[in-house]
Amino acid sequence: MERSKGALCLKLFLKFLKIGAFTFGGGYAMIPLIRREIALREGWIEDKDILDILAVSESTPGPLAVNLSTYIGAETAGFWGAVCATFGVVLPSFLIIAVLSLFIMQYQRFTWLTWVFDGIRAGVVVLILNAVIKLGKQVPRTNFVAIVILIDFLAASFFNVSVILLL
Repeated sequence: MERSKGALCLKLFLKFLKIGAFTFGGGYAMIPLIRREIALREGWIEDKDILDILAVSESTPGPLAVNLSTYIGAETAGFWGAVCATFGVVLPSFLIIAVLSLFIMQYQRFTWLTWVFDGIRAGVVVLILNAVIKLGKQVPRTNFVAIVILIDFLAASFFNVSVILLL
């Protein structure tokens, strides 16, 4: 691996380490940070391509956050970019869960801890809604698109149709 590619891989690792460390709620909550850090600040991907990357990442087996980071890393710096970005996004969660698992069982009886996790859950909903609104602005506004969205929503919500089939 040449020197400039090594520096790019290190930068990918650090960016995704930051994204993984400061995002609660998984892949969908990461979308606004990925957009800001990777597309707008670094320019490694085009802002208009985020929806396509998201679609491929959702269609690929595995956690969305891992798929997003792997895809972006591969597009930016090839195989080693994918490895570094994926490791960066996974490492914070792994370390946090490892540390929390040591203490959570001892302190689960504290009501305030339950409140903390409820607050985090509410914040995640806001992050995901923010991503939906920002990405929704890029979706073409046609009657056909509106009908497809409505049918998919109704099918998934009220008739328990698999989201995989709808995709």
